[in-house]
Amino acid sequence: MSITGPEEMEGMRAAGAVVRRMIEAMKQAVRPGVTTAELDEVGAAVMRQHGAKSAPQMVYQFPGTNCISLNEEAVHGIPGDRAVQEGDLVKLDVTVEKNGFMADAAVTVPVGEISEETARLVACAERAFNKAMLVARAGFRVSEIGRMVEREVRRSGFSVIRDLGGHGIGRTIHEEPRVPNFPDPDANQILTEGLVITVEPIIAAGSGRVALAKDGWTVRTLDGKPSAHYEHTLVITKGEPILLTAA
Repeated sequence: MSITGPEEMEGMRAAGAVVRRMIEAMKQAVRPGVTTAELDEVGAAVMRQHGAKSAPQMVYQFPGTNCISLNEEAVHGIPGDRAVQEGDLVKLDVTVEKNGFMADAAVTVPVGEISEETARLVACAERAFNKAMLVARAGFRVSEIGRMVEREVRRSGFSVIRDLGGHGIGRTIHEEPRVPNFPDPDANQILTEGLVITVEPIIAAGSGRVALAKDGWTVRTLDGKPSAHYEHTLVITKGEPILLTAA
């Protein structure tokens, strides 16, 4: 969507604030032994407290409140009885609807001690996002976001998962434009003031090739290498974008 007035901005800020609170609560609950279902309920409780609903459930009938993915699971992991272990990477991907507006963010949380390579992977995802913010501005093309992301990921020795990326958001989860994490020539739309999008580097330590698991939801790396995910919902301006899901 494109924000055209203060009421829409207020609505998007409210949805973004709920996402932020949910992620913070879930991050604090990550520890060895906790199940992904228990983490999901931590986020769900905050969501209900603030009068929001799970957007993946509303739009896609996702079998959980939040997407929680571990290690080689890149996105859309279903919360369940799997217990988090020392050394895991936990991807918390939260999308809510509040009063007709939707916002989306994700973070990768290390559990205890992790390998040096895995730590670099997590840092790279956030760094690639920050590099993309330099061109997530009115007048640039969408493909420039992907160019900045992939350049940073490659120079760090990792791979972009090309099947996955950002998107427009606002009244529903996935709106135009598609925001790839590589310089796709088809992503040639010019960013305009007020446009609301997600930018979300989803990267892997291996080839970056993925496949859909038998559960019909979870996307995993084919080579079993760990992945990392970092995302915010933002509003395009002439200068620095407004991060709706950041503190």
